[in-house]
Amino acid sequence: MHLTRLRGRVAFIFGEADFDVDQIVGVKNIKLKDPAELAAVAMQEYDAAFAASIKPGDILVGNHNFGYGHPHYPPMIAMRHLGIAAVVAESFSPGYWRGEIAMGFPQATCPGVLANVSRWDEVEIDWDNYTFHNHTTGKSLAIEPLSEGDRQMLACGGLIGYLKARDREEA
Repeated sequence: MHLTRLRGRVAFIFGEADFDVDQIVGVKNIKLKDPAELAAVAMQEYDAAFAASIKPGDILVGNHNFGYGHPHYPPMIAMRHLGIAAVVAESFSPGYWRGEIAMGFPQATCPGVLANVSRWDEVEIDWDNYTFHNHTTGKSLAIEPLSEGDRQMLACGGLIGYLKARDREEA
């Protein structure tokens, strides 16, 4: 299945290893359900102007074991609502990875990414050639290939789309 290349700016770099994504909206807001409410509180502890500075297609960058902790969905619901298109990280927490891939939110594991990006760099994820390209610096890095199941889930918009597509094929 074909995945569309993603191109955008590095909207934020989470340099902390074992970053718990709950911190994006704050633990006190983790039970909010409305995407607009979540987006309104997102990143307030890191950059109060974050929401106003995001353009659709922007990308987040993370360190090792990004998504560590309890894999709650509200933080990344807020990010998607703001227009964030993907997360590229040194590595991911398995529970976070599985949950976000199942939601159809692209994740790319890219060893060395932290040392090769700055905030607002123009970057691109090329799923077909397994590369992460920084257009600002001209550097490219390899991304780890997705499993066929993860690739199909992302191409179908998540687990529900994947299951519907599979049912159509079987019918």
